[in-house]
Amino acid sequence: MQKHKLLVAVLGALIALPALAEEAPSPVTANVSLVNNYLYRGISQTGANPAIQGGFDYAHSSGFYIGTWGSSISWLSDGGIASNAGLELDTYAGFKNGFATDYTYDVGFLRYNYPGTYVAGATKADTNEVYGALGYKWITAKYSYSLGDTFGVSKANGTSYLDLSASYAIPDTGVTLGAHYGKQTYKGATADALKLAGADPTYSDYKLSVTKDVKGYVFGLAYSKTNAKTGGFYTVGGKDLGKGTVVLSLSRTL
Repeated sequence: MQKHKLLVAVLGALIALPALAEEAPSPVTANVSLVNNYLYRGISQTGANPAIQGGFDYAHSSGFYIGTWGSSISWLSDGGIASNAGLELDTYAGFKNGFATDYTYDVGFLRYNYPGTYVAGATKADTNEVYGALGYKWITAKYSYSLGDTFGVSKANGTSYLDLSASYAIPDTGVTLGAHYGKQTYKGATADALKLAGADPTYSDYKLSVTKDVKGYVFGLAYSKTNAKTGGFYTVGGKDLGKGTVVLSLSRTL
């Protein structure tokens, strides 16, 4: 019932956003999305079920930004790791700007928060990362570095994620084409033990996408796949969370 009420609220917000968007530009923006499957770094966070998402951002003219973003999730409860754990709530801050011609950079800190009641002995999924990105025109390389426990894997300091992405907006069409390659590499004693047990958490992911902006509403279609081993670390509740899948989305930002 709560999910249905939240879905109605999000749909209402999507309908109401065009009127709000007509106001004067503000350093504060809001975003809301509906997806048929919430993937993060190629891994489903919802057991291949839909998710409701949204957030707020503040961006200063100097390049400093701060924000928060949340999504419904189920992987912690599906895996029996925690109860009352249906929310991911992220907080982040950083600085981004441009230099030379067509170059951009972005550095910051990101905290992933996963509230819930964890079972005895389980490592909380809360994760802290620092990141840096360098972009040239429509190509971006980003490197994220974990500062400790990482998404439930303990003693994983030095775990990293490399993200290589391309995003090209076709002029005068509202269509944007995207391509992505990512490499999630786990470090530490726990990750080594998982690897020896045949549940290596390290993997790569790949994605192709296309979006279409229709009067401020952005419709998305993407195909994502990973090389995560079936039956391993990312198989939860009998579901392979890293298998190839199509993702549909509808989002709005103002």
